[in-house]
Parts: sequence; structure tokens; C-alpha cells
Amino acid sequence: MIDKLIYMETFGCQMNVNDSERIITMLGDLGYAATNEPSAADMILLNTCSVRGGAEEKVYKRLQNLKIYKRDGKSQIIGVGGCVAQQEGEELLKKFPFLDLVFGTHNLHLLPDMVRGAEQGERRSETAFIDNEQRLDLFPSIKGKSRLSRFVTVMQGCDNFCSYCIVPYVRGREISRRSSDILTEVSQLADEGVREIVLLGQNVNSYGLKVDSEPTFAELIRQVAEVQGIERIRFTTSHPKDMSDDLIACFSDVTKLCGQIHLPAQSGSDAVLQRMKRVYNRESYLEKVRKLKAVRPGIVFTGDIIVGFPGETDEDFEKTLSLIEEVRYIDLFTFVYSPRPGTKAAEFPEEMTRSQKMARLDRLMALQKQINLEICNEYIGGLQSVMVEGEGKLPGQISGKADNGRIVNFSGKKNLIGSFVDVRIAKAYPNSLLGELPK
Repeated sequence: MIDKLIYMETFGCQMNVNDSERIITMLGDLGYAATNEPSAADMILLNTCSVRGGAEEKVYKRLQNLKIYKRDGKSQIIGVGGCVAQQEGEELLKKFPFLDLVFGTHNLHLLPDMVRGAEQGERRSETAFIDNEQRLDLFPSIKGKSRLSRFVTVMQGCDNFCSYCIVPYVRGREISRRSSDILTEVSQLADEGVREIVLLGQNVNSYGLKVDSEPTFAELIRQVAEVQGIERIRFTTSHPKDMSDDLIACFSDVTKLCGQIHLPAQSGSDAVLQRMKRVYNRESYLEKVRKLKAVRPGIVFTGDIIVGFPGETDEDFEKTLSLIEEVRYIDLFTFVYSPRPGTKAAEFPEEMTRSQKMARLDRLMALQKQINLEICNEYIGGLQSVMVEGEGKLPGQISGKADNGRIVNFSGKKNLIGSFVDVRIAKAYPNSLLGELPK
């Protein structure tokens, strides 16, 4: 029986989005349903991210804003999960007396019991690591959703220990989920009407590399493609060092694999990549890009770039700009470097001012904006196969996603929702396309 409301606020990556959906599924068994209004909620949870600098301060500020919902005798439960919770643990309970729950990245399975305790006035922190395959058995499948596209976690953690990155410390070491469990979940989702699967992991293409009994990631993709009812497959986030020739070949011979890939470069300079401990160089990265373009003409790339890494010279930055021009990303997630406590790069001396970093970021974003516009304009007049997912923002519009990952809005009837239709593109915007059904 649903008689309580939960407000969930999610920061950061797709893994956190997926975790938040699993949390809502779990707490549904305790009578909670999701709401978009924190003032109406019986429980407020923040699922946090600590990848970027200032993450802790952002969470602290948000918590101070949320404590108003505890006054006037209200008995709302307030909790913090995710990477900031994993880092700070019980200290959060000490800093914020109105906080009830702190749960780490490996402890979602304990949340129902923690909530029961909080309903009785108990304050609790759980942030213990589970560094074995058991932790992948403790996460329930997401239920009660009717979306056409869903995440499926295939592995968790990261063993790369890039010098700037805190992920291995807050998410743990790499653990691959059993392929049989993955395929069972995909089949169940297909039976529920899901048509697109996004295979998810912090370093997703390292799946199976450390487990002899499991398939490689390329083999797993081919197995998922055999599941009846699944029409599209995507994956995120990949590491260039694990982009094998067999995985590249999937973009040619697995027709359900979408022509879009997120392949973070972080920098175009070998000197910077070496200090970052990225384990590849500029040329090896570009060689993989060239191979992908050869086997899948029209494939689009998204990526990550860090600006202002310690020791980055003007020449290093120019090499990053030239890499962006050669790859021609349709979208880039750009970050100004900020040290994360506990990482190797936090020990590196910083010689660049904030204003210098921002000036470089402005140049990079101007270049990327130009490339994005050029790529999107190339779609005008052509047809895109669109998976129609819902209503658009304007009256009479419906909206969906093309194979290349772009959102496409067009006029159409609601009965098209759930189907695949060809749409002719009439206009391009930075983040979406406007089209029309062929006459």
C-alpha cells in the first residue's frame, strides 16, 4: 500500500541515476512513492557525486536549504547517499543534527532497514565497502517503470586509478556481474516493453576481463542483441584502453548497437595523459576513433575533457583543441580541473590561475559549439529513425531519440509513442533536432 512520499534528488553520473531508481523501487515495498515536491515528501534523499571539486560544499548547502522541511513539528526523514556519503560517512551526522541517514555506494541494500529505523527516530550511517561479487547481488531490479529505455548495470567500480579521479576510492574495485543475471534482467525488461538497453558501468568495456568464466564485453553485447524485443543497445562509460578490435567490430556487425559512443579523452597531449595515468596516448586514442569511423560511417562521439590539469602548457592545450577538431565530438562534457583530496594529482603543484583555466575553457567551448552546429546541420533534410518516447514540450509535439542519441521533436499523434518512425529533420539545435513525418 502506497501511503508515503519520497523526494529524490540526484547529482552526477548515469550510475547515480540508476541507483536512485533502484532506491525508489526498494522503498516502494515500504509504502513510498516518488514525488517532485520536497515540501510534500515524508522522506528526502540526496544521491550525491564527488567527482568534481566543491561537491561536498554543494551538498552541505543543499542540506541547509532542506532542513526547513524539518521545522514546525514535521517528521520528515532526510538522508544522504552516494559518493559524498561514502567519503564523509558518520561525519555528516555530526555536522548536520537534523540528518537521519547516511548510506554509501555499497550499502543500498541496507536502506529499507535504515528507513524503518529512521521512522522510529534512529539515526544511522552505513558506508562499509563490499569488495566482492556479493555486492552486485544486493541490488534489486527496477520495477514499475514503463519507459522504453532502461539502464542495466553490468559492472561496478574502477581499477584504473587515474591520478585525478576519486571514483575507485568511493565506488570500489571493478566487479563484473554474472552474464546470466544480466541476460535475465534484459529479457524481463523486454517482456515489460523496454526496447532500448543501456549497459552501464564506471568502466563498462572492462566487463569480464578479470573473470575467465564470463564473456568479454563485446561477446556480452552480442548476447544481449539476441534477446527478442530489444531493438537498440547503447553503453556507457567506456575507457579507451579497453576499446578492443572485437568491440569496435560490434559497431559493424551488431545492427542493434547504436551509432553513438562516449569515449573520454580527457586531454590531447601525451605529456598530460601520462601525468593523468590514462594508460594510452593521443595516437592510440585517435587510431581507435579512426577504426570506429571506418566500421560505422556516421558514428557520433561524445567525450570528456579536463582543462587546466597541473602542468598543462599552452602547447598541451593546443593539442587538446586539435584533437577535438580531428575527432569532431557532437557533445563534450568539459571540466576545469580541481584537486580531489586523496588522489595523486592533488599532490601536484598548480601553476595556473582560475582565470587562466576559464579562459582556456571558453576557447574550447567555442570550438565545440561550432563543431556541434556543423554536425547537427548535416542532419537537415535527411531521415532519422526515432524511438518515440513521449510528448514534446510544445502542444501537438511528440519526442524521441534517434540512433545517434539526439532528441528529435516533431508533430505527431500520441498513438505513435512506443513505436519507431522515420522523421525528416527540418531544423537543428545544439541539443535537439526538429523534424516532421514524411508526407
